[in-house]
Amino acid sequence: MSQRTIVLKVPPADQQRLRSRLNSLDLEWRSVPHASFSARGEGAIVTLYKSGKLVVQGANPEAFVLQHTGLDLPAGAVEQSGPAEEVAPEDDPFAHVTGPFVGSDETGKGDYFGPLVVAAVRMESHQAQKLIEWGVADSKKLTDKRALKLAALLRDEVEYTIESLQPPEYNVEYARMRTLNPLLAAQHARAIRALAQPGDAVLVDQFAKASVMEAALEGSDVRLFQAHRGERHVTVAAASILARAEFLLGLAALESQEGLGLHKGAGQPTDDAGLSFARANGMDALVRVAKVHFKNTGKIARRLG
Repeated sequence: MSQRTIVLKVPPADQQRLRSRLNSLDLEWRSVPHASFSARGEGAIVTLYKSGKLVVQGANPEAFVLQHTGLDLPAGAVEQSGPAEEVAPEDDPFAHVTGPFVGSDETGKGDYFGPLVVAAVRMESHQAQKLIEWGVADSKKLTDKRALKLAALLRDEVEYTIESLQPPEYNVEYARMRTLNPLLAAQHARAIRALAQPGDAVLVDQFAKASVMEAALEGSDVRLFQAHRGERHVTVAAASILARAEFLLGLAALESQEGLGLHKGAGQPTDDAGLSFARANGMDALVRVAKVHFKNTGKIARRLG
């Protein structure tokens, strides 16, 4: 039987009463981004978003509302029907997926110095709330210190894999592929294949046409989802934190190894650090620490004279 979706508005005064009624049912509770709560059971998925929007999905969502919520179905309450993904809020493809699930994300693709890192995380639905309480979020919104601290907690909490391409290996692979996206897809695929179990739902923070990642995971028995700003889902956010921590540690290791300060990003401070490195070691040595296809290499060469 096809699935249908209805959407209602729940006044703030009625939201706690709704939760209490649903607590009496045998439902599977899970975490959903931007939601006050979400649960699955009794033939439906029911999610109350912080905006007060109640999304009910199932073969007969009206019956669930009338039997279990204590809410009416006033005229105009049904805003949309159709497959779940058509009304997934904030375009979140994981809004109605239950675990176990895998998320992957990368760090370092825009940094001239340091490795390219992809991390994948596998977790169950019940772990999501703990991570949310810890403050797990897109690593780009965190300080380096906070990302490193959360990464230490995550390593003890979730299953994960990390694929890190240090600059010498990165430069070889990029020269072979001549473009970044297939290289990045291969890194994601290696991390995911090392972690995912058959049938797992996998969410990748989308960085290219969907077909690029689909080709990299061809033959794997997973349900692949791709979305821009995938870090909205806590699993991808956790992967982004682990990837960033690995990048920071890798960059620090290069600085220690070379005895010279490097810099994140690809702006003017990075050019300055690259110029200092090239003066001390020669242009050819940049392959040890940098992604040499970046425009920074040319800028450094011109300044070196």
